Amino acid sequence: GTGAEKLRQQKFVSEFSQNTKTPKATTMGNTTSSALSKEILEDLKLSTKFTENEISQWYENFQKQCPTGRITPEEFEQIYTRFFPESDAKSYARHVFRSFDTNDDGTLDFKEYIIALHMTSTGRTTRKLEWAFSLFDVDKNGYINKTEVTEICQAIFKLIPKEEQSKLPEDENTPEKRANKLWSYFEKKDNGERNNTRGVSRLHGK
Repeated sequence: GTGAEKLRQQKFVSEFSQNTKTPKATTMGNTTSSALSKEILEDLKLSTKFTENEISQWYENFQKQCPTGRITPEEFEQIYTRFFPESDAKSYARHVFRSFDTNDDGTLDFKEYIIALHMTSTGRTTRKLEWAFSLFDVDKNGYINKTEVTEICQAIFKLIPKEEQSKLPEDENTPEKRANKLWSYFEKKDNGERNNTRGVSRLHGK
């Protein structure tokens, strides 16, 4: 379940870049760099370690897929549904969208999309931990509580086919059991390894 979900997540965040390959490889850099703010380009190069060419190609593809320059929650849900055709992906997609929408304007712009791509597929472990924290922090108050952990686990379980659920270990074969196990793990980390789990140490209430 978890490994397959991670793989699908990585495939999802690269959806736009894989979907629309452009034949204009030689002129692409010049064309898109002029359209993309130099400031944003430099910022993304520093914060993600992607090359200017990679960012430029993703920008061109992003513009083709999203002419408005923004991804709406509905568009985001549609993409997720394509990766989980046999499952109910909507609730999980909403949570992932919220975690990516760092400026809380209800849409994802190109910068948010690229940072999301970096964090969930190629980023350092610390960045992935920060993203995981933002996913579980449903109300965005800087703390995670057990109710939020349970809510995310319920959304994740909707993605897992019934036959896969039946193969899960006895102590995590329901959303509630998975939430209890995660919460116990978080509490252990919170008490013993605060310096290694930035964000996860900000646990709040049971």
